[in-house]
Amino acid sequence: MGKPKIFVLDTNVILHDHNAIRHFQDNDLVIPIAVVEELDKFKKGTDTLAYNARHCLRDLDRISDRKPFGKEGITIAKGLGRVKVEPNHPFPEEFRDLFKDDIQDHRILATAMWVRDNHPGTFVALVTKDVNLRMKAKAAGMEVQDYLTDRVRDERIETDNREVPVITLKSEQLQALAYGQSNELDWKEVTDRKPEPNKLFKFKWEQGADDTVCARYDADRDKIVLVKAREAYGIRARNDEQKMAIDALLNPMIKLVTLTGGAGTGKTLLALAAALEQERNYDQIIISRPTVILGNQDIGFLPGDQKNKMAPFLQPLMDNLNVIKGQFRPGSKEALRIEGMLKDEKLVIEPLAYIRGRSLGKAFFIIDEAQNLTPLEMKTIITRAAEGTKMVFTGDVFQIDQPYLDQWSNGLTTVGERMAGQKLFQHVFLRKGERSELSELASKLLQ
Repeated sequence: MGKPKIFVLDTNVILHDHNAIRHFQDNDLVIPIAVVEELDKFKKGTDTLAYNARHCLRDLDRISDRKPFGKEGITIAKGLGRVKVEPNHPFPEEFRDLFKDDIQDHRILATAMWVRDNHPGTFVALVTKDVNLRMKAKAAGMEVQDYLTDRVRDERIETDNREVPVITLKSEQLQALAYGQSNELDWKEVTDRKPEPNKLFKFKWEQGADDTVCARYDADRDKIVLVKAREAYGIRARNDEQKMAIDALLNPMIKLVTLTGGAGTGKTLLALAAALEQERNYDQIIISRPTVILGNQDIGFLPGDQKNKMAPFLQPLMDNLNVIKGQFRPGSKEALRIEGMLKDEKLVIEPLAYIRGRSLGKAFFIIDEAQNLTPLEMKTIITRAAEGTKMVFTGDVFQIDQPYLDQWSNGLTTVGERMAGQKLFQHVFLRKGERSELSELASKLLQ
């Protein structure tokens, strides 16, 4: 059996996953005291970062059980390695002029280099989700790695963001699907392998028209069924993918929907329209999005009360609601219904931070910009769903604003991988922008 490796953990690894210390098998871990100091600053509050900081600190305290970590550290659990909290150490002499600023990142890197130099013959690596710190570590000759425990495979991302292929069928097969009495087709006529539940298909005629027919595999019926063009509160699909999205959003048997795609593809608009269309089936419609402040500033620096502080973050959601209202005459029953729902708080637009901890019973719950959530945050939200609740997550996994997330490790991607093949789940990738001709052109050319 090989000698255990030593991994030095950065703060962001623990803030990303509070159980990170238990995901390194039988290898040993070192947590610089600078990390503990940073965790202490994060531990207060009700958000996920505060929870993760508190959980890890308590876990370390329980593992040590009032004993000092000592030179070798303390065993984390049976079958796992040892962990120790290491005091800060200076950089080796040749690097002190390179890293002059006395900041926590440099203290963590210096400690990692000290651990390496004091364990000759042992593999030592710094683990961090901070790209900038990884670059500094590489410049200093330090072995460094990203935290990859919850990283999704490239193939899964490609699958989730791939256009639904078009399959050519015989005329009689498409006639049965599109115009037959049951609007269904035996999957064995299309593929040799049984499809996953809710797998999407696009079919075209063997000869003639270029029009495509959209379909979905219904696991309960064990058939490929027609996806019909449907309208949701005045909003009609402008392309095949939007047609599939509306079908999933209006299907009461599908409780969890993820919609991904670039700007202007209609993700949030379709979700909101579908919620309004079905409002009689739910006690409340809740629309939210994570609050991401550039420069890691707290919303406290913004002027005004709580409502005023959150207005800039929630305005895009209001814009989508106004688009839907604009489909109807002012004073029409549809427009008045929306205004009444807002007044009675049946339709609520609020920041995600104020929803955590609630039990979401019989609600239609939409989270926009979900690519900015961690896998743990997604789990926390989804597990709040009570009976009768439907959850819709929208976002673009290639437009992430959180510094320690990417297209492989964000919560939206993780849900797509873990939930794939479940009857209650449907994913739709919206490929075509429908905001305007200018928007579509910019998306293609300005990359």
